[in-house]
Amino acid sequence: MSRETLSLNDEMRSYYLDTALREPAILGELREFTAQHKQAKMQLSPEQGALLIFLLRLIKAQKYLEVGTFTGYSSIAAALAMGPTGRVIACDLVEEFTKIAQQWWKKAGVESQITLKLQAAVFSLETLVAEGHSATFDCMLIDADKPYYPTYYDFALQLVRPGGLIILDNMFLGGRVANPKPNHPASVKILHEFNRQLRDDPRVEHAMLPAGDGMTLLFKR
Repeated sequence: MSRETLSLNDEMRSYYLDTALREPAILGELREFTAQHKQAKMQLSPEQGALLIFLLRLIKAQKYLEVGTFTGYSSIAAALAMGPTGRVIACDLVEEFTKIAQQWWKKAGVESQITLKLQAAVFSLETLVAEGHSATFDCMLIDADKPYYPTYYDFALQLVRPGGLIILDNMFLGGRVANPKPNHPASVKILHEFNRQLRDDPRVEHAMLPAGDGMTLLFKR
């Protein structure tokens, strides 16, 4: 019989966060600030942020792309992980969110490393391909509107270099992907099917982690 993933009660989660993470102070401040936002659940969890930083340093990343920026947690984490020579392209559609992100980029001292693309992400990704950025990114994080995940993934396969990483967040949708219901949003069925497609895609190595709301890591072959 397989062993289940450890369930964290409040006491164990507090202990875990206290001992397992080396969260930069600026990210902790931003996380606390964003916790007051009505859409706070959209932010990466601190353990996901720590994993992102670890992975970017592991592959010596210098060029990072994200679809879905929100208030800037992941983009700051990436910029800090890569150091001052690293470059971030952040794609988002919501000016309200990215105004906050820009303030925190400046506060973190990484604003010169980050380029914001404020429009529908598909247009930004099409432009990057047209401008010759294919196979040049070390990592792409997908954390935006769920129905477009398969489309964003197709672009990721073009834009990320062989040996690079593709990371997708919210792959559990609160557990609903296990058994989509007729009354669920269309995104639930889309991700239910997409999760299986990713598992079986021979173009990537695949690992799905029960971190945050489900996080899938893909190593592009």
